[in-house]
Amino acid sequence: MTPSQKYLKKLGLKDEPTETSTSHETTAPESENGRRSFLKKSALGGITLGGALMFSPIEDIIAQSTQKVSRYSAPSDLKITDMRYCVTAVMGRTAIIRIDTNQGIYGLGEVRDAADERYALFLKSRILGENPCNVELIFKKIRQFGGPARQAGGVCAVEMALWDLCGKAYNVPAWQLLGGRYRDKIRVYADTPEASSPAEQKRLIQKRLNDEGYTWLKMDISIGELKGKPDTLVNNKFWENAQGNLAQWGDQSNMMSYGNTLHPFTQIQITDKGLAELGAIVENVRSMVGYEVPLSTDHYGHFDYNNGIRLGRALEKYRLAWLEDVVSWEYTDQYKKLSDALETPICTGEDIYLLKGFKDLLDQKAVDIIHPDLASSGGLLETKRIGDYAEEQGVAMAMHQAGTPVSFMANVHCAAATQNFLAMEHHSVDVPWWESLVKTTDGRKLITKGFANLPLTAPGLGIELNDEVVKQHLHPKDKSYFAPTPQWDDKRSHDRIFS
Repeated sequence: MTPSQKYLKKLGLKDEPTETSTSHETTAPESENGRRSFLKKSALGGITLGGALMFSPIEDIIAQSTQKVSRYSAPSDLKITDMRYCVTAVMGRTAIIRIDTNQGIYGLGEVRDAADERYALFLKSRILGENPCNVELIFKKIRQFGGPARQAGGVCAVEMALWDLCGKAYNVPAWQLLGGRYRDKIRVYADTPEASSPAEQKRLIQKRLNDEGYTWLKMDISIGELKGKPDTLVNNKFWENAQGNLAQWGDQSNMMSYGNTLHPFTQIQITDKGLAELGAIVENVRSMVGYEVPLSTDHYGHFDYNNGIRLGRALEKYRLAWLEDVVSWEYTDQYKKLSDALETPICTGEDIYLLKGFKDLLDQKAVDIIHPDLASSGGLLETKRIGDYAEEQGVAMAMHQAGTPVSFMANVHCAAATQNFLAMEHHSVDVPWWESLVKTTDGRKLITKGFANLPLTAPGLGIELNDEVVKQHLHPKDKSYFAPTPQWDDKRSHDRIFS
């Protein structure tokens, strides 16, 4: 069979053995029928033929008529050839990785905010030469190198980039590879803006709701707000830093600091006066937001679950959407006690790695809402698995997200494919250049009136970096931009975790 016959067979056309002369092709009925059929199907497929080409040999017609057709990669032949990175100033420090292939297409991923890009670069030697479309196989190969919170940043960044690559190779959006979509737009929630006065805060909240169009908000209710208010806390002075603050994100090098001490071990208690002060803060915001908009809460400070129950009861009347991360995520029994004691939904999960990390919370009915961060929970497919498992338990899923538009879009695709999804966090609402870090490949806006727009046809994640804008917002300590990383090419250990 000649190359032209093989090609026509793929097209579903018939090509009889004929001479290649123009005179024969224009006179032989069989050849003419085949040619007409091919030309008809070519025209329907958007290929335009004209002039002398109409009477050329079939090989020339195929070559000429398809030379400008956009070809996607042959997925079975793809191989990973490189991993490179840049570090943006989003959330202080957020790295984007790029996985390159032998066919010129690449995938974008993101190392979770405030995590080291080396979590991802360490994995380069483990994935070189692999077919990026074997996403689950590669994920299972590297997942041993992930852990809670930002320790999972490298594994999740690679997984994101693989789905972006796979979608581009097959010319479909990432959500399609996850099993299809439940929704075309993704509800986004934003922080309530702080201000110097109640009047200014009300103006900013109305801007969030009316101008920006957000339909879900979240606020912090920290015991740090009680600074300078006597008789509101017990045992707080012991934990305050030199500035008199309870620094929840304090000196990370000091393992005995307030910020690094687990909730049960501070023995800080909130007095009735302190509860009344925190209640007044929530009442003020609720009065400005109204009751039609869900209002979630977070960042209370480091105290035990007993004080968490007391605080939760003091806030019940404000019908909050959830109480988030009241204690450390690994205390399943304490979350069960919180859930049993309170009517307000209890939520946790942004630092949990893999489905197995969520299973105890879900199996024991210890939470009402799970809250994975896709850049820590295992990436798109693992987070969908987490959401699906929660759905079977009657538990809803919200999504924590505090990165660049790369992880934002990874979350969007996962949320579209997960039925029990509620809303997704957007932590850079007030950063004017954030959205311009990328260009959408189908021309859509990332966000319209508080909803992220799902790419319905754009392949992969549906974005490309806007190089010039990203270069303007690189981290000051690392201005490199996808420079070669040959120092990470060599694997130097035996990684199997069983004998």
